Amino acid sequence: MGRVYDGIDDRLANFIGRQHLFFVATAPTDLDGRLNISPKGLDTFRVLGSHRVAYLDLTGSGVETIAHLRENGRLVVMFCSFDARPVVLRLHGRGRVVEPADADWAELSPHFPDLPGARAVIVLDVDRVSDSCGLGVPIYEHRGDRSGLIDFAHKSGPDGMADYRRRKNAASIDGLPGLSPPGGSARG
Repeated sequence: MGRVYDGIDDRLANFIGRQHLFFVATAPTDLDGRLNISPKGLDTFRVLGSHRVAYLDLTGSGVETIAHLRENGRLVVMFCSFDARPVVLRLHGRGRVVEPADADWAELSPHFPDLPGARAVIVLDVDRVSDSCGLGVPIYEHRGDRSGLIDFAHKSGPDGMADYRRRKNAASIDGLPGLSPPGGSARG
């Protein structure tokens, strides 16, 4: 049923590339802090190597993943097959945040579509690749992507998005540093 792999091979990379949805999960170091799981989509995930993946992080109402990664780096990404062949794939490892002002942005950003509202690339150095049966996952049909997040970013424009990130993405719900302030650093 479940298997641990040496890394992401071509078959697993192919499976990942066919998925329209993935989930990211993080947790703060403080045991009283809030755990976070976030759904992601919009063709924003890329396999960069057998032990390295990344996704384009779009501006949203929270900043939990970024804040947790800045604090401790722990990250798991999960893919579920919603078609006929049941499978759940998890990628565990250490994540890091690359913002547009960071040196790695120029190397990483070309891997992704040019979407408005992009606020970071999340890079995961994978140290465990495993699957499980997924027999409890229902079968769903992908009917398309929602446009609301992209529409909001287009409507807000770059200045509006920067203002939104200043107001909504500076700290997590537990008060951990989120995105870097303009001209500053959230890395503490």
